Amino acid sequence: MVGAAVLVAILTVIGCMVCFPFFWMLLSSFKTNLEIGQSVPTLFPKKPTMENFEGLFADMNFAGYLKNTLIITLYSMLSVAVNSMAGYAFAKFVFRGRQFLFVLVLATMMIPAQVTMIPMYLIMNQAGLTDTFTGIVLPGLAGAFAIFLFRQFIGTISDDFLEAARIDGAGELYIFARIVVPLTKPIVSLQIILTFINGWNSFLWPLIMSNDDGHYTLSVGLALLQNMYAQDFALLMAGASLMILPVIIVYAVFQKQIIKGISLNNYK
Repeated sequence: MVGAAVLVAILTVIGCMVCFPFFWMLLSSFKTNLEIGQSVPTLFPKKPTMENFEGLFADMNFAGYLKNTLIITLYSMLSVAVNSMAGYAFAKFVFRGRQFLFVLVLATMMIPAQVTMIPMYLIMNQAGLTDTFTGIVLPGLAGAFAIFLFRQFIGTISDDFLEAARIDGAGELYIFARIVVPLTKPIVSLQIILTFINGWNSFLWPLIMSNDDGHYTLSVGLALLQNMYAQDFALLMAGASLMILPVIIVYAVFQKQIIKGISLNNYK
């Protein structure tokens, strides 16, 4: 019992140390710039104000950035369907070159994303997809890591279920939607959450593909805010809070699904 209490105390201290910067950022977003810059710092705002958040939408195009981020995040959810279907094909279909193609897919995980950005941009440019949501979302619809997770998970499903459905006359799409997807609910939930977080935090690729702020995301808008209002710390704190709060909320609500999805016990 004593050992458990000590462990809980240590974890509590570490957790408070990790969470304190986010707590400070959130509270500072309700302070004035004068209060943040005073010599004796305060934790809680003396006179809470919403002027910083109002300034984001009045002086900056944060409403447009928020809309763009939501659109990109929703479109990115298509990757869950694409990756799950690819994982199903690699796990349950027998075709020539299957192992070679799967190794080729895994090999792409060793290539840094920055290396492929220039050729990917040239391809999108020749296809006329620059400065469009399609050009921003399309390259990320297939991911090697997600395909690997789906393939490993679906591989544990007994072939008897699938063969019984085929004997009854079910098609492959029906088998995938009504049998495979329900049985892979933990990994599907994990991929939906990770896709949301990646889409919400997307920065470099939208910046490269966008010629103006018409397709900028919140991450890009926050970077522009930092360059334009480098001394307005209260406004920066408000922008950062608006950016990070949805991710924290999603993780807090769905942390059990995240842990369950990445648990190795699910792949045994």
